[in-house]
Amino acid sequence: MHFYCEQALLEDGSQQSNIRSHRFRPDTQQIIYESMVNLRPRQNRSMEIIDVKIREQVAAIIMEFLG
Repeated sequence: MHFYCEQALLEDGSQQSNIRSHRFRPDTQQIIYESMVNLRPRQNRSMEIIDVKIREQVAAIIMEFLG
C-alpha cells in the first residue's frame, strides 16, 4: 500500500526526497513511522523516520487531517 501511494505522489510531481510513509492506528491514536519507503541511504538509513523534525511534521499533518 505504501508503494502505491508513493508512486501516485511521484506521478503527481512530488520529489522522492520529500516523501515519507507511516501508519496511523485510529484506535490508539498511535503513529508508526516505519516503512520501506523511508529507507534512503543518503537521507535516512532506517525504515523508521529518524529525524525528529520530520517526525513532528508528519505528526502535525496527521493530526490536522485525522486528529
